[in-house]
Amino acid sequence: MKNLSARRLRLLTVLPAMVMTLFAIFGPMLAPHPAEAPVGIPFGAPSGDAALGTDRLGRDVLSQLLYGGWGLLLIAGVIAVAVTALSCVLGAVAALRPRVGVVIERATDFAMLLPAVLGILLVLTAWPDAGTYGLIVVALLFGTPYCARVFAAAASGVAASGYVESAQASGESLTHLVFGEVIPNLRAVLAAQLGLRFVAGVYLVSTASFLQLPTVLGASNWAVMVRENAAGMLLNPWAVLAPSLAIGIVAVSVNLAVSVFGREERA
Repeated sequence: MKNLSARRLRLLTVLPAMVMTLFAIFGPMLAPHPAEAPVGIPFGAPSGDAALGTDRLGRDVLSQLLYGGWGLLLIAGVIAVAVTALSCVLGAVAALRPRVGVVIERATDFAMLLPAVLGILLVLTAWPDAGTYGLIVVALLFGTPYCARVFAAAASGVAASGYVESAQASGESLTHLVFGEVIPNLRAVLAAQLGLRFVAGVYLVSTASFLQLPTVLGASNWAVMVRENAAGMLLNPWAVLAPSLAIGIVAVSVNLAVSVFGREERA
């Protein structure tokens, strides 16, 4: 009975994010109008032609919403996988080689002192043609040190276990110890950090779009919708509320799912 309740709770927490992800993937096929096609007056109220009203250029807000999610979520997913994978390997190495752990701690201190927004500005303004690659570089520079420190703390107990010490004594290579002995025992931490890095990736991509930094997301994405339609929020609140809610629902739902998963693993 408890297992059934836990499964239902996990499903309920992750369901909103799944729904928004499906909308982002299949949105362009479901959109009633082309993303850039004007259908009415700027900031028009909801009507039959525009269920959520129109934006500053008279475009359908619902169509913009359906077109604008897939790029943001895709890049956030790539960032989450890249940062988590690299951090997991570095954390396992740090647990087995303490000198590497010291370097990671110093890098974490530096990353925490330097705001991520400043890093975004430095990289994307100095490298204007970077686009998505620049965002991934920023995410790796500022997300990997802290995430690797979490993995190193989790892997330290595994590295001190008898079977790992036995493998070390028998002369197994570092590669075998990392990928064959330590990482397979970090599944719970890996899943939790993957979810958290995805949320951080959503915030990172949204911030870059909101600041009008050069990316390859295009004009129709949720963060740009919030920025460009803020001036007309009193005329048509849905032009701002709809993309804001989309970003918030994905982030909060993933965070809740990660928390529920972590509690189940500890139990």
